[in-house]
Amino acid sequence: MEASAGTALYPLHRCKIIYLVRHAQGVHNVEGHKDAGAYLSPALLDAQLTPLGWSQVDCLREHVTKCGLAKKIELVITSPLLRTMQTAVGVFGGGNYTDGVSASPLMVEGAGHSGRQAISSLNCPPFLALEACRERLGVNPCDKRSSITKCRTLFPAIDFSLIENDEDVLWEPDVRETRESVAARGMKFIDWLRTREEKEIAIVSHWGFLRHTLNMYGKECHPTVAEELGKQFANCELRSMVLVDRRMLGSDTPTCNFPGKDVDEASKN
Repeated sequence: MEASAGTALYPLHRCKIIYLVRHAQGVHNVEGHKDAGAYLSPALLDAQLTPLGWSQVDCLREHVTKCGLAKKIELVITSPLLRTMQTAVGVFGGGNYTDGVSASPLMVEGAGHSGRQAISSLNCPPFLALEACRERLGVNPCDKRSSITKCRTLFPAIDFSLIENDEDVLWEPDVRETRESVAARGMKFIDWLRTREEKEIAIVSHWGFLRHTLNMYGKECHPTVAEELGKQFANCELRSMVLVDRRMLGSDTPTCNFPGKDVDEASKN
């Protein structure tokens, strides 16, 4: 049997599984489809999900529950924009929140004009908001986030501790982040993911961020794989990826390996 150059083996403890999700349909997606100029509208500031977007969230939630994925995910990372946080808690959060429960809700009732019941933070993984996986920055008001003070009010159980500034100082009205900068930001974010102890992580992000980041990784792959990585994300689409620590940056140790024990030389004879 001849060896195949198309296969490879890698230690499991140097790998993670990440689940990349693009947010569900937002009001800016609808208006921008009608007229691209609508993306410049201040009325779309930190755009929320549409009713169809919430239906997409419900469908994805049903899928991750039925396939068992919901029980595997150890951490959910979300962009701190309204539409991504709504998608994240709607898909991966607990059930409907009940008043009187000691744990804070992931989302309060009606957050972001959702018309939805509050979402519980029980029986689900922790949620962490990060600026690093935001949409391409600048110019479009729909990509400017709300203050963290407001976000904490709407999403009490999401951890915003890694976001330094209350107001959005990254978004500029007259400067659009370059595609190259988005890709570099994305690769830096993926490098950071390697340092996390969790092995299965969901990331809820945006079309532009996911596209430019994955296209950059695709440059090192076979054309068939590069094409698959570069395929544009639909609203509320989920894709599973294996993240490999090729640069040996991870410091974790194998948890399932067993060292065994050789007999000494004397007893071999």
